[in-house]
Amino acid sequence: MGKGNPPNPVRCSETSDHRDTPSANFLHPSTKTTRILIADDHELVRRGCRELLKSYEGCEVCGEASDGLQAVEMAKQLRPDIIALDVSMPVLNGLEATRQIVKELPGAEVLILTIHESEQLAREVLGAGARGYLSKADAGRDLRAAVDSLRLHRPFFNSKVGSMVLEGFLANAQTARDSTDALSDRERQIVQLLAEGKSNKEVASLLGISVKTAETHRNRIMRKLRLESICDLVHYAVRNGIVEA
Repeated sequence: MGKGNPPNPVRCSETSDHRDTPSANFLHPSTKTTRILIADDHELVRRGCRELLKSYEGCEVCGEASDGLQAVEMAKQLRPDIIALDVSMPVLNGLEATRQIVKELPGAEVLILTIHESEQLAREVLGAGARGYLSKADAGRDLRAAVDSLRLHRPFFNSKVGSMVLEGFLANAQTARDSTDALSDRERQIVQLLAEGKSNKEVASLLGISVKTAETHRNRIMRKLRLESICDLVHYAVRNGIVEA
């Protein structure tokens, strides 16, 4: 698709700064218009999103931006409820724009619209502060659902990406379970004591073993879990529910 010249900001009529509760906003859309800023460097994409959003009751496109920096500036000026951003934009990419927007507008929601579908990108999107991720190929079918979720401050991922994220989570959880299962009952007990801040001497005293045996257990645990420090062991114990943070 061809790229157009940067659009002039499209501004809506002034609205009240008062924000209804999410449930009221969703159940009674006529009481609160959801204001949406679109940011994409392709004019045809912006036009397509604009036409879709205009057809949704209770939605209003309050601005359009053609690069990430313009999106950040317009978001600060127009204070939309939802910002729909492309990831690959000039001047400032969508992830960095998202970080700046959520910092300036913590009450707003960011929806990433992209041609890319990957677990890694989805994780980066979440890490940047966006709570919506939608493939452009699915926008005609799922954009309404994405907007409805975000106006309730609920996350939205299209089904393929959501499945990727879930599969990645389950794989990581299985890896964590496998590493924990590799420890003996005594080793898991020692992990807990060490993570709670006990010294080798205190571990030995509590378990009725020699200090040398406690040190041997500790060294074996570190090798099994491929950890390099007690700090790493504490993080491991917290992640796997052995101790509370």
